[in-house]
Amino acid sequence: MRLDRFLAETTELTRSLAKKALHREEVSVDGEIVKNPAMQIGDDNRVTWNDQPLALVGLRYLMLHKPAGVECTARRTLYPRAIDLVALPKAERLQTVGRLDVDTTGLVLLTDDGQWSHRVTSPKHRWGKVYRVTLDEPLEGEALARAVAAFAEGVTLDGEDKPTRPAELAMREPSVAELTLFEGKYHQVKRMFAAIGCHVAALHRESIGPLALGGLPPGEWRELTADEVAAF
Repeated sequence: MRLDRFLAETTELTRSLAKKALHREEVSVDGEIVKNPAMQIGDDNRVTWNDQPLALVGLRYLMLHKPAGVECTARRTLYPRAIDLVALPKAERLQTVGRLDVDTTGLVLLTDDGQWSHRVTSPKHRWGKVYRVTLDEPLEGEALARAVAAFAEGVTLDGEDKPTRPAELAMREPSVAELTLFEGKYHQVKRMFAAIGCHVAALHRESIGPLALGGLPPGEWRELTADEVAAF
């Protein structure tokens, strides 16, 4: 890897700013000042910038308890972003593994490993995502039976031609449902309940496949263990 790229990968410097730092003799490789941006850096080289040792950031795998009012997006908007809650170097490289609406809370996975992200989100792997759905009115009796059957068969959402994949619906309380999805369409949970005449008042994702949010507080994050990463 070129030295200027290495500096851009391991610091807040851009490639152009890295070249200026090299020109100012702020960078050393194995104890020697280096000004050549094209110098090739290997795993055994020790690089410092202003006497601070630098190291490449490896692949990272995190879970976050997303609070309401936070967006799962890379671009900056009126809302804070999920990656803004993660205190790690180069956090902007992290991508959310699927998304939650700005008003939806719960489990969000983040990674800079695109292949792992695809394994988690691909419908063919059938990783169930469990949501706690608070409705504005109770869902009981025959209406509940029809909803369970409809979700199990698949419902056609407004504006779409193909029905949703079979989903599992159960009630925890008269107005609190547990819904397990095996795909991730745009606003899917809210649109599915709208299709059966129900309005979602609050939505919270509890788990993705074998990973559950557990007792992680809102706004907090943690790294996944090696076993958790390998589970997908």
